[in-house]
Amino acid sequence: MAEADAPLLSPAQRRLVGFALGFGAIVTIFALLALILIGLGRFIGEFSSVIWPIATAGILALILRPVVTIFQNRLKLGRLSAVILLYGLFVLLVAGVLFAFAPAIISQVIDFIAYLPKLWESSLKWGETHFPEWLAVARQHLENPAIKGALETVTQQAQDFVAQLAPSLKQAGASIFGFFGLIASLAIIPVYLFFFLLSGTDDPVKKLPEHLSFLNTDHREDVMFLLREFLGIIVAFFRGQILIGFIMGVLLALGFTLGGLRFGLALGLIVGLLNIVPYLGSILGLSVVIPLALLQEGGGLSLVGLCLGVFVAVQLIEGWLLTPRIMGQQTGLHPVAIIFAVFFWGHAFGGVLGMLLAVPLTAFFVTAWRLARHKYLRKPAT
Repeated sequence: MAEADAPLLSPAQRRLVGFALGFGAIVTIFALLALILIGLGRFIGEFSSVIWPIATAGILALILRPVVTIFQNRLKLGRLSAVILLYGLFVLLVAGVLFAFAPAIISQVIDFIAYLPKLWESSLKWGETHFPEWLAVARQHLENPAIKGALETVTQQAQDFVAQLAPSLKQAGASIFGFFGLIASLAIIPVYLFFFLLSGTDDPVKKLPEHLSFLNTDHREDVMFLLREFLGIIVAFFRGQILIGFIMGVLLALGFTLGGLRFGLALGLIVGLLNIVPYLGSILGLSVVIPLALLQEGGGLSLVGLCLGVFVAVQLIEGWLLTPRIMGQQTGLHPVAIIFAVFFWGHAFGGVLGMLLAVPLTAFFVTAWRLARHKYLRKPAT
């Protein structure tokens, strides 16, 4: 009888089985999340030309809704009139900027592209003058089949990375139909944006609880909280990053131009606006500006130091003044986490769309984890 009442497993064995089951559950959850992420990434990569225009319009609508509401309340306008007024002011602003700055910027961009072969030749001559031994050793080792194969692999990976950064441009260059498809995608954004802004509610998820009746009240509230938090992060991030990128572009363009850097106006504005994706503009900008400052006519180490000083000064202004005042601590992410997120989501979602959404997505998952840990993973009070 005593043997019949004895437990099947000892306490140590039960703990081991419980640990194994818990570990298996965690592995299964992460495997499912990975499969979902891979499937979502492939879906977005396949239909990116359809998704990114409506995603861009949706983000712009979230940012511009308060402006439309202000026009309605202050000017006593209807929703349609407020949206039309916003479009009219935007067209006037863009036209003014284009007439004032576009000729100089476009001219510098075209001249810079034409200057690239000369810059490459100057780089080779500079290397032969200052580091002939290194070039001799490099040429000797480049004949090694193993090193040659490795370099070809790295070159292919670099080409894949460039293609990943601009999949739409790659597709556009594939054929004339791809080019017109890109133009059509750009042209449809204002149409999407118009109808998004025309909707009367300022809360995009206001009616969502009606479609979540299958969830209990607590879970429905959690879903609504996370969605509103995600939308808030999206609005704060893009509104802040666009403004910060524009200010950085103006400061960099001013610093480079006054310092005597060739094509400084165009490069400064482009580098600043590329910082809408955190750190992307600075990384790419340094890789272009430093060789140009060193090798252009009248350049040298003094101009390199000046350009680096401009970079450092603008980064300090961005880190200590612009970001705290404009964005505050909305994302709460460490810079290393931001850099990792940019590359992770860029790879997961196949290019620019993932890189743009990297910080909001990461901040959202951090928020979701904190909610789950606080509400569902706490040890019960004893």
